[in-house]
Amino acid sequence: MTREEKSIEIENLTAQLAGVNVIYLADISGLDAENTTNLRRACYKAGIKLEVVKNTLLAKAMESSDINFGELPTVLKGNTSIMIADVANAPAKIIKEFRKKGKKPLLKGAYIAEDIYIGDENLEGLASIKSREEVIGEIIGLLQSPAQRVIAALQNRPDSETEVAE
Repeated sequence: MTREEKSIEIENLTAQLAGVNVIYLADISGLDAENTTNLRRACYKAGIKLEVVKNTLLAKAMESSDINFGELPTVLKGNTSIMIADVANAPAKIIKEFRKKGKKPLLKGAYIAEDIYIGDENLEGLASIKSREEVIGEIIGLLQSPAQRVIAALQNRPDSETEVAE
């Protein structure tokens, strides 16, 4: 790869990182062709962009980015794939699902809305993060619950005329 090609690749990676709130770095080395294809399909269906990247180029893109990636560039060793998503827990759920069948992919680190997570031990916690839609659904459910109880109580109360007649 020439210097010019590297420069273009760094610019492309920097542009991809701009304005992104969810980035996962994973090691998918060792997956056979079938599992790699299945992982790519699962990512595509979940709206996740999966791409194998060169560590040095990604480190330079992170460095030139406006986003503060903190310690995340320190995990850029060995084989690295970047997963870019809109939903914070989507990549973690896919990694967790694939780990039921084997040891890979391994979570190297993640950047989620200015928070940095380093290491595979964070996978469970990241998978349990609620998406924006889930939180909104819970809030709506909580707001509706008291109103539904009042309506149910009003519908189930005996009719005042029936009580007097007895």
